[in-house]
Order: sequence, then structure tokens, then C-alpha cells
Amino acid sequence: MSAVLSSHDALTLADINQLDRVRFVAALGGVFEHSPWVATQAWAERPFASIDHLHRTMIGVVRATSREVRIDFLRMHPELAGKEAQAGTMTDHSTAEQAGLNALTRDELQTLRRLNAEYAAKHGFPFIIAVLKNTRSQIFEALRTRTGRDTDTELDAAIEQISIITRLRLGRLLAH
Repeated sequence: MSAVLSSHDALTLADINQLDRVRFVAALGGVFEHSPWVATQAWAERPFASIDHLHRTMIGVVRATSREVRIDFLRMHPELAGKEAQAGTMTDHSTAEQAGLNALTRDELQTLRRLNAEYAAKHGFPFIIAVLKNTRSQIFEALRTRTGRDTDTELDAAIEQISIITRLRLGRLLAH
């Protein structure tokens, strides 16, 4: 394995298990949006028996933190079709995952922005959903429904959606 990994290198689980902490975080630190601390903490649990084991460990790191840290973690995520998308400043992962939202009509975009604002005002973090696992209508319906929930329930739902998103990301990053 080369000393430096490029973002295009296909890694295997065996490769991941052999990486030192710095290379492990370089390879997997972006799986959880702007949160390389997740990979840093998960590294100590190597070796991983499967991609699912790696993912369970990483999402477990997030779930084991305090409520305040989880909320701060959620705030690191971009709003659906929000300012980051318009400015082109989202991570490569998020850009690819939100690609289907680029084709929203002007009315849909205005509705999404209004619903995002209502959600964030109520819960204190952006609405998070696994866009690749939902249709446009399902996303809008989930946003309306989830805005009405209590924040603790929604905090759990947002972490569950991140679990789905990050498992998909790991699957794309690691060769089977």
C-alpha cells in the first residue's frame, strides 16, 4: 500500500485495519461530515471484521457522546439545497448525495427553504435525511412530519439518518 492515499484509491478492509491513526483518519475522517474525531476515536477499535463492524463502531462513537456534542455534530451538516449547495461549498460526499435536489422547481426550492428554516428554528440543527434512499416527495413529507416532533425524538432520527448516509459512504469508499 502506498505511503499516501489519494481520494481515488480503493481501500480494502484489510488496508484499513493496517493503517496507523493518521492515515486511518485521512482515509475515513470525511465519512462523518466535518467530524474527523469520529474516525480518530474509532481507530483504537481495530481490527474490524467487516465494513458493518467498522460502521457500527463509528456510529457508536457518535451515539456515545453527550446530547450537546451530538447537536453540535448535527450542526456540521449542510441544509438540504441550502446556502452551502448554492455556494458550492459542500463536501464531495454531500454534493453527490444531494444531486437529485438540483432539479427542484423554483416553488419547490422556496418551500424547501421555508421548511428547513422552520425545522432548524424548532430543533436547533438542520434537517438530515438520506436523500439517496428517498424520493423528492418523501423528503418533503418527512421534513413536514419531523418538524412537528419533539427535539429529543428528532435528534435520534437525525442520527439514524446519518447512520444510513455514512454506511452508504463507507460502502463506496471500501472495496468489497
